[in-house]
Amino acid sequence: MTEGTTSAAAEGADTLTRLEQEGEIAADYLEGLLDIADLDGDIDMDVEADRASVSIISDSHSRDLQKLVGRDGEVLEALQELTRLAVHRDTGDRSRLMLDIGGYRAKKRTELSELGAKAAAEVRSSGESVRLKPMTPFERKVVHDAVKAAGLRSESEGEEPERFVVVLPA
Repeated sequence: MTEGTTSAAAEGADTLTRLEQEGEIAADYLEGLLDIADLDGDIDMDVEADRASVSIISDSHSRDLQKLVGRDGEVLEALQELTRLAVHRDTGDRSRLMLDIGGYRAKKRTELSELGAKAAAEVRSSGESVRLKPMTPFERKVVHDAVKAAGLRSESEGEEPERFVVVLPA
C-alpha cells in the first residue's frame, strides 16, 4: 500500500467513526425526548451517503410517531434541526444528520423520485421546462437526483420557503 492509499483509508475510517459518533449522540438525544414525551419507539442508526442516518421506528402501528412527523413533515424537520444542534453542541462540528420517523422520509423519497422521473419524461416529451411546486431542501435534493438519473438537468429557483425545482430540456 502506498502512503496516499493508507492516508485515504485512514481518513475514510475517521469519517465513519465521526458519523457513528454523531448517530450515537443523536440516538441518546432522541431517546431522552421519547422518554419525556412518553412515546414508544426504537432508534436505528446507520451511515448513508456520507451522513449519519437515524430512524425512530415502532413495532406498534401507533399514531404516536405520527405526532412526531406532523403535517407535511414539519415536526420531523424541526426535530431533525434540534437533533443536529444537539450533535453540534457535543462535537463542535456542523452535522448533516438525516432523521426519519416511522418511515416517513423513506416513503416520501420514493414518491419524490417518481415525481422527478415523471417530470423528466414530460420535459423530454414536450421539450418545455416543467416547474414543480415549492419543496423543502430534502425534497428538492431527491427530485434533482431523480432528474439527473433520467439524464436531464434541473435547477432550484425562488426563495425559501417558496423555493422550487425547474426541470430543463436537454
